[in-house]
Amino acid sequence: MNSGKAQLTKDLNIASKKIPADTIIKNGKILDVFNLEWIEADVAISDGKFVGIGHYNEAAMIIDAKNRYVCPSFIDGHVHIESSMVTPDEYAKVVVPHGVTAVVTDPHEIANVAGEEGLQFMLQNADNLPLEVFFMLPSCVPATPFEHSGAQLTAADLEKYLAHPSVLGLAEVMDYPSLLHTKDNLLDKITMTHQHGGKLDGHLAGLETNAVNLFRTAGITTDHECTKEEEALERLRRGMYLMIREGSAAKDLNALIPVVTAHNARRCLFCTDDKHLDELIEEGSIDHNVRLSIQHGVSPQIALQMASLNAAECYGLTNKGAIAPGYDADFLLLEDLEKVKISDVYKQGRRISHNGSYMPPDDAGKEKHAAPITDTVHFPALTEEQLKLPIGEAQQAHIIKINPNQLLTNKLVEEVKTENGVFVPSPDKDQLKLAVVERHKNTGHLGIGIVKGFGLKDGAIATTIAHDSHNIVALGANDPDLLKAINTLKEINGGLVIVKNGAVLSFLPLPIAGLMSDQSFPFVKERLEQLGVTLPNLGFTKDFNPFLTLSFLTLPVIPSLKLTDMGLFDVETFQHIEVSL
Repeated sequence: MNSGKAQLTKDLNIASKKIPADTIIKNGKILDVFNLEWIEADVAISDGKFVGIGHYNEAAMIIDAKNRYVCPSFIDGHVHIESSMVTPDEYAKVVVPHGVTAVVTDPHEIANVAGEEGLQFMLQNADNLPLEVFFMLPSCVPATPFEHSGAQLTAADLEKYLAHPSVLGLAEVMDYPSLLHTKDNLLDKITMTHQHGGKLDGHLAGLETNAVNLFRTAGITTDHECTKEEEALERLRRGMYLMIREGSAAKDLNALIPVVTAHNARRCLFCTDDKHLDELIEEGSIDHNVRLSIQHGVSPQIALQMASLNAAECYGLTNKGAIAPGYDADFLLLEDLEKVKISDVYKQGRRISHNGSYMPPDDAGKEKHAAPITDTVHFPALTEEQLKLPIGEAQQAHIIKINPNQLLTNKLVEEVKTENGVFVPSPDKDQLKLAVVERHKNTGHLGIGIVKGFGLKDGAIATTIAHDSHNIVALGANDPDLLKAINTLKEINGGLVIVKNGAVLSFLPLPIAGLMSDQSFPFVKERLEQLGVTLPNLGFTKDFNPFLTLSFLTLPVIPSLKLTDMGLFDVETFQHIEVSL
């Protein structure tokens, strides 16, 4: 008898009560995600899979739910693990206690730094964890032709990974001009994914309605970039799944949750996209999305369905997202439904978290052979002279205006302060200098611009996390501190740094591709807290994360103005423009 037949025989015998179950859940209120109702019954489990709901008595192990709510565990529909600044094995320790047992990740952050080597690192590090990590292959490496990244991945480079059991398809297609003009480099990746039966994610930030037609015609089924109700409705009307994002820089749930109704909820799911470690620890992951949704009046059953079954069905994970026969035994015990207070997390019938404490199986994450990717910060010696920004006699300049907790920026024209024909940062006007330094190939490319909205009064901050090419991005109230911050990142091999009066006040080293730490998550949390405590020394008083906001000012696919290593970029016209008018 082959193993498949033997397993099926066992499962059927447990379901029919001929033999004892491996595990039975008793005394719980079971969420039926299909009918959105609660069932009081026993649940039988065989080798990590649900096989029966009803009345079961005999089992090797009994889980007494003690009248708690039993619901499917959560799935993050779209996340860049690198944005947590820890590796997948450390990331699992953070999100599993928050009820997340599966994520769909796009490793395009590390791929833009290290190409296939980066992709392989993530696949290997994520293997055999209590957290199931599914991958969407990076579609845009480099993200656009308007910047310089550390690698290039073609359809030919990616195709072999589509056979990997953890790979589901092609990640967020964000190069709308290539789609519009039917460029071979993008269409090759899309058709390749279709031929292998893979899924395709979208990225439609700020695009007009007809663009949705193009993405859907290409077979792209999701978008996580909606910030307004009408945008969300346009995606839903055209058959897309709406991903409601609540991350660190982009917090869209409050604006989008009114769109969700009993009629369309099955096409809605949750994601975090980019969320820093400290926020994951303090407020949670997808559980935070569920909690906020309930506070906004969404029924707990619908919110939990969006966090589980909807995400599973979106990605064709047919054995996940429900407590029903044939589904993986991934579930939560909730003490408080509306507060989403999680007491226990189970993965394939095994408890992996209790009261917020991570409890991995003994064999979790063993034998990770992936070598960390270090030594990725390379640029020629830089001087203050190179940081100068010439401004014309009219003293008028294009300025990037940030919007706190949004990825969209505004395009401003303002009078700026100058000395000897060059821009001088003015904290009084909240006009600070922004610099992007190519750090992959020693090209010497350097973009200089002006940004408004940070409110720094002194010093400088800088990071090697700069979406999506991950060059160095630095913000300063004066050139000496700006230069010091940039050079410090080279010394520490990437990370985050705060400088004032020529001295480094605080820093977090991220030696793995300049994106992730090689240390444990408590170490990273402690350093992030130090950075937060240090920021007020620069006069920062705003209610947003300045490093995260800074990291998205280099992404030339989200309107309106961004800065790349090639200069100031107008996303609406898709061309570089001069800073000075």
